[in-house]
Amino acid sequence: MLREQTNLDQLTVSITEALIARVSVSPEDAGCQKILADQLESMGFSVEHLPFGNVSNLWAVSKGNTPAPILAFAGHTDVAPPGPLGEWHTDPFVPVSAEGELFGRGAADMKGSLAAMITGIRRFLEAHDTYNGTIALLITSDEEAEAVDGTVKVVQALTDRGIHLDWCIVGEPSANRHIGDVIRVGRRGSLNATLTVNGLQGHVAYPDDAKNPVHLAMGALDELARMVWDQGNELFPPTSMQISNINAGTGASNIIPGKLEVMFNFRFSTESSEESLKHRTEAILDHHDLDYDLIWTLSGQPFFTRDGDLIPATQESLHEVLGIETELSTGGGTSDGRFIAPTGTQVVELGPCNETIHKINECVEIESLQKLSRVYTRIIEKLLVLHQ
Repeated sequence: MLREQTNLDQLTVSITEALIARVSVSPEDAGCQKILADQLESMGFSVEHLPFGNVSNLWAVSKGNTPAPILAFAGHTDVAPPGPLGEWHTDPFVPVSAEGELFGRGAADMKGSLAAMITGIRRFLEAHDTYNGTIALLITSDEEAEAVDGTVKVVQALTDRGIHLDWCIVGEPSANRHIGDVIRVGRRGSLNATLTVNGLQGHVAYPDDAKNPVHLAMGALDELARMVWDQGNELFPPTSMQISNINAGTGASNIIPGKLEVMFNFRFSTESSEESLKHRTEAILDHHDLDYDLIWTLSGQPFFTRDGDLIPATQESLHEVLGIETELSTGGGTSDGRFIAPTGTQVVELGPCNETIHKINECVEIESLQKLSRVYTRIIEKLLVLHQ
């Protein structure tokens, strides 16, 4: 058993390294899903590729004694752009191990989790000849990009087939300091806005013959930034609004700009809604008598898993395997869980530490991935063997 465990530990690292070596900057998959499919097919999974647009998606299932319930693992093979290559200590797409850490783009977000899923499932299947239900994987290459042809499309395709996921574990990096200290049981909603304030271009020496949209918008932007949108609740922190981009002017110092473009985002709790945020924002802009155009884009509604078997199974598994108690959180950014939870699926996000995600020299503790694999195995056992 110890040798088998050691082999799976080594396999977790090997798969992670193979995935990191693929230049899968979103929405490119770059062959990552082929690596996963080969592993899954060797375990008897039925693998289906579901491309939409230029996005690669994979749906794989292994059925036990009964088709239901379905426990799915969800994740993505695409990664964020590496940024300036000269600032990396090593090539971001050449995996390098040093002092117990594995470096490379996607090591933490989330190629390491994908490897842990594979070996966690393999460990379970090697230990259990029979079980009830279905183990599934839903993998996309669209999470870090527009997220329009990935998980959302696969979920719709599964729904059209009458397939309902009972439980879903998303491998997003959820931990703060060490594996399992935090799991995400929901996420805030995300609402984006692109604001264009119209003015009148002119010479800075003749301001009376121009309208400076930067000056005109300052009061409104200040009010938006200072606004308390809600107080949050026991499930979610207060809604926040952050300005992410501001652009105006021609680059010349003697020209009053004719337009101001501002991009901002709301991360909102269930105490606010998409419509209430739109209405309050537009009321502020109107109060300041601005000539503006406003384009809204909803990235996802807030979601939360409150009841059911998945959260207790995850908490108990973390305690039994790692000896730790975990914090339930709805913080952080968005994830593809926002497309899965609205179908009634219980969703939990459990992955490695998020300290270096999207950063230069992204890395993951190798031992944490091996621990994560064991925790995934225990969760499967609790839901598909011990729970029955």
